[in-house]
Order: sequence, then structure tokens, then C-alpha cells
Amino acid sequence: MSRAEQPSRRTVLAAAAAVAAAAVAQGVIPAAPAAAAPETDSEDLARTLTRPVDYHAWTTHGDWRSGSAKGVRAVAGRRPGVVIATAAGTTSYTDPHTGTTASWEYATWTGPVHRLAVPATEAIASWNADTPAGTWIQVELQGTYSDGTRTPWYVMGRWAAGDEDIKRTSVDGQSDGRSSVWTDTFAIDDATGGLRLAAYQLRLTLYRKPGTKLTPTVWRLGAMGSDIPDRFTVPASTPGPGPAQELTVPRYSQEIHKGQYPQYDNGGEAWCSPTSSQMIIEYWGARLTPAQLAWVDPSYADPQVCHAARSTYDYQYEGCGNWPFNAAYASTYQDLQGVITRLGSLTDLEKLIAAGIPAITSQSFLESELTGAGYGTSGHLMTVIGFTADGDVIANDPCSVDDNAVRRVYPRREFENIWLRTKRYNASGNVASGTGGVCYLYFPACPSPSQAKALAAVGVR
Repeated sequence: MSRAEQPSRRTVLAAAAAVAAAAVAQGVIPAAPAAAAPETDSEDLARTLTRPVDYHAWTTHGDWRSGSAKGVRAVAGRRPGVVIATAAGTTSYTDPHTGTTASWEYATWTGPVHRLAVPATEAIASWNADTPAGTWIQVELQGTYSDGTRTPWYVMGRWAAGDEDIKRTSVDGQSDGRSSVWTDTFAIDDATGGLRLAAYQLRLTLYRKPGTKLTPTVWRLGAMGSDIPDRFTVPASTPGPGPAQELTVPRYSQEIHKGQYPQYDNGGEAWCSPTSSQMIIEYWGARLTPAQLAWVDPSYADPQVCHAARSTYDYQYEGCGNWPFNAAYASTYQDLQGVITRLGSLTDLEKLIAAGIPAITSQSFLESELTGAGYGTSGHLMTVIGFTADGDVIANDPCSVDDNAVRRVYPRREFENIWLRTKRYNASGNVASGTGGVCYLYFPACPSPSQAKALAAVGVR
């Protein structure tokens, strides 16, 4: 579980709740969660499953040669990227979390305008990079509204793999009165008015210590734009044909870390995201060395989870649940990529599982809404590792008393609804937000043909 209901968090916002509450008052949405809505017919299901999501990324040598470069150059090879060639200038940066001011050389790459296939109410950027000691990066987004006007350049993250040079951070307080950035998510302030994000550009700034030849390398930069309708329930998908499928993913509990490292949000329920990330990272065969884990208290079990928490911690958000920071952490392991997107149904997840790709899903629910969970949450990440023959979800749920208890089987219908809905009722009976199908996908830098096909089927290339 995460700090999902603090005020500055993505779509669990007071504004969104106020819009939903107004809709309740007007009778537009149901006033109580007493009974599930009847399933829609197949025609409605087909319309719902039309993907209201546009994920686009720059990853190829040709991609990096497009756009506008100031001091950077594209590098070819097995994993193309962009690096500092000759710095465009020098600037100073005062770290808001340490008060330290330092000088940095910088260079920038500004991507071409991407026109969204789906005019969006939200957008989330994610990136894959290597930042050696003495380097870091900043990712920004500028959007074009559906009325032709533009947003300011919004900072979507200041990031480094380590925490010695800068403290990786999101930036609060960014808004132009029509849209805002909430930790890691760009959002239209009032989607009911019809305003949408029609297009965007991403700007990447690479920093290094002056007088050195150091450089970050960025391999993937992208963003997911989406327009998920307000909904308390979603249509049920039909389980795919074939036998049960289950991937052999390591099992780690967040709960055995309760009280560990208060400076990284104290373990336990706050570490669902890095714990889930570490499970999938190790599924792909990546491991930390003893030297990398030497800083962890040797009395702690699963020290790699502690490392994941430190490596995903957002010093502004004061937690490990920043979605893009988790994807970026996964990419620090050799030959792994990570993206943040939204999926449309459990059918999407079945395609991925069939190709050997597990996924991390984000959801909020009451204890009564997910049979077998034994808890309720305002925001939680877990790892989907397979499906039973009946189509129920097999999950590695880090909210478990120990590693042995992590594997769970959850009813398909319940799981799909709590993951894909955008509106829900919290324990106080008030309208709150859901994530609308947010998903972390970690996969090889060079996926197999079947993996690439499955990823393309869910909009990721």
C-alpha cells in the first residue's frame, strides 16, 4: 500500500472528488455501492475495450536523431540512446531537500510534437536511463490543449539512480489554472468541461559535473496519455481459452520490513511498489551484488527490497510510490526496460502472461471488495503472475505476513473491477478515485518476437 491519499497525489484529488460528488448529487452516478451494475452487452463491451490510451516512446537511433538537440548526440548500437556530446551550458541547481547548491553542465533533447490518437485528460511520462555518479536527468512535458493553446513546461521528474548527487524528486505546485501535475501525473483540472490534451512534447535535460566527460544515457523516453471515463464498474471480460498459466516470480513481503528505514517511508505498507518492482526485476534474472547491498542492515531479510525502496524514494512525495521512478529503477538493471501505461482489461494481462511478461497493477478497494485479501487500501500495488483455468487472477501480493503467504488467487470479476474503475466509495462512504487500469510493465531490452507481439497488442513498442 502507498501514501495514495495525501493531498498532492495524481487523480486522488480533491477536485476530482468534488466533481464526482456533484455528479452523485445530480443523480448522474449512483449514490451507494450496494449492488453491482448489471453487465453490459457484447456491443457495449467492445466499445469499452476500444483502447482510450495512447502510449508513445522514443527508443530508436532515428527517434533520437529527430526533434531538437542542444549539446546531445544520438548513439547507435544494440540499445540506442542519447548522451551529452558538448555541453550547451552551465547552470546551478539548489537541491530543495538538502539545501545544497552546485553547478552542473547540461545539454537538452526536445522531442517532436506527438499528437495523441486519444485526446487525453491525463498523461504520465516514463523513462529508462543510466546515470553514473556525477550525473542526473530532468524530464519535462509541454502540452497543446484541444483549443490550440499550450501548457507551460511541466517538470515530470528530476531523477538519478543514486541519491548522492541530488535527491530524486517530483515537483509540487505546478499548474496554469487549467491543468496541474500531481506528483507524477499531468491532469486536466476539470475534465467535465471538455478540455483535453491534444498533443505534447517531451524535453530531456542531461546534467553532469563541470569539467568531466561523464554523461547520462537515456534509452527510452515516452508518455502515456489517456481519457478513461468516470466509472464505478467496468464490463467483465471473458477468460481466455486454454489451461491455467502461472509464471515463476519470486515472492517478497513488504510487511516483514515494517519499521525499517524511516528515511525511506518506514517499510511495511508504504513499500508495496518497490517490493512489487523487485519481484519482477528478479523474475527476469537480475540480481544485486553484495557490494550494492552492503549498506543494508545485515539483520534484515530480503535486503534487495530495502535497496529497491531507497532507489525509488521520491523526496518530495516522501514515499516510494512514484510510478515512473519505479519504472526507471527497473531499467537500471542491465537489459531491462520499464514503462508506465494503462491497460483495458484482464484480457490484456492474459496476453502478456502468455508471452511470459508479468505486470504490476495499481488499485484501491475496501476489504469487502476483494475476497481473500483480508485488508482494504487507498492505494496498493501487486504483481499479476498468472491465471487459473477458470480465469481468476494469480497475484504475488506483497501485503502479506511473510514471503510464503505472498501468492494469492483473487476472483477475476472483483479484481478487474477494482483495478479498472476510476471512481469508488471509500470506508467513509465518500466518493474517491481509482487508477483506471494503471500498470507497470518491465521486460527485456530486446524482447523475443512473442513478447514484442504481446507488448504491441497492449500499445507498447
